[in-house]
Amino acid sequence: MFKTRLLSGIVLVALALLFIVTGGDVLLASTLVISLIGLFEFLRAVGIHKSALAPVAYGITLVYYASLKWAFLPSHTMLWILFMILLLFIFVFSYPKYEIKQISQGFFGVFYVAVMLSYIYLTREYTLGKYLVWLIFLCSWGCDTCAYCAGRLLGKHKMAPVLSPKKSVEGAVGGVIGAFLLTFIYCMVFQAQMDLSIDKILILSGIAAIGGLISMVGDLAASAIKRNVDLKDYGHLIPGHGGILDRFDSVIITAPIIYYLITYAVR
Repeated sequence: MFKTRLLSGIVLVALALLFIVTGGDVLLASTLVISLIGLFEFLRAVGIHKSALAPVAYGITLVYYASLKWAFLPSHTMLWILFMILLLFIFVFSYPKYEIKQISQGFFGVFYVAVMLSYIYLTREYTLGKYLVWLIFLCSWGCDTCAYCAGRLLGKHKMAPVLSPKKSVEGAVGGVIGAFLLTFIYCMVFQAQMDLSIDKILILSGIAAIGGLISMVGDLAASAIKRNVDLKDYGHLIPGHGGILDRFDSVIITAPIIYYLITYAVR
């Protein structure tokens, strides 16, 4: 199991390197594919993947990503209002087939998966994005690895005993510190390319620490959803890891946080 997980992790990192380093349309298309798969996993988890709500959710996701490429919408708010109206049409004209809970789940799924993940692409397209986009992964996957190691070595106090008994406060602290240090080292390595002062490096490292802390909420939120629907994994696409949402659970919440924080730190 460990070997399978390790090999899958190596392949995943290699693909991430390929897509993110290339950037542009390649990254946009790959993020769209990942978003659609993750959205399918979510809709299947809540039991509406075969309903009339699913095609609408996929369609809105396609329009949203197309608008990121061609900017044909003056505001994405228009798209979300249209999405809500379409869901309400289905709700009303098929009544009582669907409950308000299912309508809400359809709307939530698109935001939770497709919109949040799109910030990987948006960060890559931002100023110095080819360097700064890696902060998303340093404070999600990096934090997760550091938290795991610190928890195994020092963990005594449970962080969320009911939701995730194996996670500890000590592990969380180790993860946050790890995200800070990894980002500091990364920024020092690419200091010349990004033209960063030490002050800016410390700010970016602090942003990564904040992102690392929030990434744990993303991880626990994904676990809470699975607990709610009595599910172990979202899927089996990635051997040893589960589905897209099992591997990107922390990235989902970290990507928009990093994007908005760096817009203030790097101008």
